[in-house]
Amino acid sequence: MSENTIITMKDIARDLGVSIATVSRALKDSPRISAVQKERIQAYAREHNFYPNVIGEALRHSKVQPMKVIGVIIPEFVHYYFMSVLSGIEEEARARGYRVMVAQSNERYDKEVAICDDFYKNKVCGIIVSQAKDTKQYAHFQKLMDNGVPLVFYDRICTGVNCSRVVVDDYMGAFTAVTHLIDTGCKKIGFYGSPMNMEISKNRYNGYHDALVKHGLKENPDWVKICDNRAQAEALTPEILEAEDHPDAFFAINDDTAIGILYTA
Repeated sequence: MSENTIITMKDIARDLGVSIATVSRALKDSPRISAVQKERIQAYAREHNFYPNVIGEALRHSKVQPMKVIGVIIPEFVHYYFMSVLSGIEEEARARGYRVMVAQSNERYDKEVAICDDFYKNKVCGIIVSQAKDTKQYAHFQKLMDNGVPLVFYDRICTGVNCSRVVVDDYMGAFTAVTHLIDTGCKKIGFYGSPMNMEISKNRYNGYHDALVKHGLKENPDWVKICDNRAQAEALTPEILEAEDHPDAFFAINDDTAIGILYTA
């Protein structure tokens, strides 16, 4: 069996020379089989990363036809961007006979790992994900790939995993936006971005920086902030603008941050 194949109860039964019913009873800790047989089957299941198909088991006992399910991981529901992406995913999935299972990471690495584990256990057909800001290690994504689960990143990508991605040119977008500000007469431009462990943040910062360099402008480190939501922008901006030397424009990494700047400027 390929190491990238998701193992089933049928596979376990075949490999151990027992019936599927015996495997099922062992995994449910049934007293109807011996402790030795139970431990043998459970140990084999653990060794091969087997998880029961919770969705399939529930549907097996219902009159509902089995569904094809795609898992979607969103950093935060509060952002319009992520909700608009989800709307598009759900519409396209339904048109092709799939259902969508959605989970929110709340920008937390540990929760993202747990969600990936849950999706894998439930044997989703694939996962679409935008990584959490906290995420700096990617073993949980690689595990999915190694076990044959298709993975697609959107917006925030992980360069450490070789999989499909749906992204825009963040570098050129930032470069073009800052160039436009310069063309309108702005010379002192601040930057509000996300943590630099994310590719999207690094690419947008590099676009901002290179636009300044191309036009002979200096970057002021006091105006470059890790700030990617309205609350942070409302807290930071007044102090920056009250300084004697302050920006005449800002590049904001998202709409929520831009609203915070406009509200306090």
